[in-house]
Amino acid sequence: MNLIERAKNIIITPKTEWDKIAGEATPTQQLIVGYVLPLAGAAAVAGFIGSSILAGLFGGAIGIGFALIGAIIHVVMAVVSVFVLGFIIDALAPTFSGTKNFEQALKVTAYSYTPAWVFGLLAIIPLLGSLAALVGGLYGIYLLYLGLPKLMKAPQEKSVPYLIVVIIAAIVLWAVIAMLSMCVVGGGIIGAGGLLGQRAAHEIRREAASARLEEYGRKMEEANKKMEAASKTGDPNKQMEAAMGALGTALSGGKGVEPLQLDQLKPYAPEKFAGLPRTDMKTERSGVTGFTVAQVQARYGDSAGKDVQLEVMDTGGMAGLMGFASWMGIQGEREDSSHRESTKREGSRIVHESVSKTGGRNEYTVVLADRFVVSAKGNADIGALKSSVASLDLGKLESTK
Repeated sequence: MNLIERAKNIIITPKTEWDKIAGEATPTQQLIVGYVLPLAGAAAVAGFIGSSILAGLFGGAIGIGFALIGAIIHVVMAVVSVFVLGFIIDALAPTFSGTKNFEQALKVTAYSYTPAWVFGLLAIIPLLGSLAALVGGLYGIYLLYLGLPKLMKAPQEKSVPYLIVVIIAAIVLWAVIAMLSMCVVGGGIIGAGGLLGQRAAHEIRREAASARLEEYGRKMEEANKKMEAASKTGDPNKQMEAAMGALGTALSGGKGVEPLQLDQLKPYAPEKFAGLPRTDMKTERSGVTGFTVAQVQARYGDSAGKDVQLEVMDTGGMAGLMGFASWMGIQGEREDSSHRESTKREGSRIVHESVSKTGGRNEYTVVLADRFVVSAKGNADIGALKSSVASLDLGKLESTK
């Protein structure tokens, strides 16, 4: 399968290309590694450049850290979306007199996303990003309409209702992913100041990434078998449990971890931090089956107006997404007249610093074991933030299972 030819043909001559695709035996790993990741990755890079660099020409650039973590989430969620929507298409096939075939369902999903990723390259030009997303989405629906009857063997007269139900399911899926992405942002990964920069491609350990992706695919196949077994029971409760389990497996990158209980995290928000007394503390543990996160947020301040916020988050089911970031070997730095940012690896940890040169808010973040995020930010000296975070006994937290 030639990626360029396939992408061009599925967009320009979709009717004949779907016929070719229907007769191909494409292994799941080849589809993801050889097609989904390159296209989704290219679109993510274009969006990263457009939103963090070129948008500055129009006064609307966002921080490189925010833009990069957004790009990482974009790629991860592209893979997640293909798997989850593939499950949905496969599960719905019998309802519309189609034939269940998970591999075919994955192909329908992956190739229907093609215009979204290809047109997404226009996001490198900030003013065209939203228009490209709209056009790509609409054309993707047309591709889905053509592909469902050919690959899932649904009768033509049932292809429209089949399409409508899949679109509704996709909208729900996209809403869930957007909500969870926002949880990540608010919970500390993006709120941690972002993971800056990216090592050159030759520094990425391709063998390790490939092995992990293969393991991820195996776990997704196991989740699919559980869904199939649940569908045969006719028990809606078991079917929902299996579906939520599959969603959790997909969203966690196949590395779901049960997060710590809140009582285990509370000690990491002491009564005093950065020389300031604690004024407020919030705790939360939430999510869906196989995808739960826990966090403690504390505020510290004094009558002189000093204010520091401390966040300690166990990403739990999000550990898979954190692992994706780790695979990329992220590091980098950025500086201008008012601000300095740097992200580097210190052993197995990722450390991020954001320092204001004008007396504004500073931030210091540490990512531990591809799972725990400890972030301190406020109008305190960066040295005070670093030493205060170090005093929390990060080694103990890092070794917690």
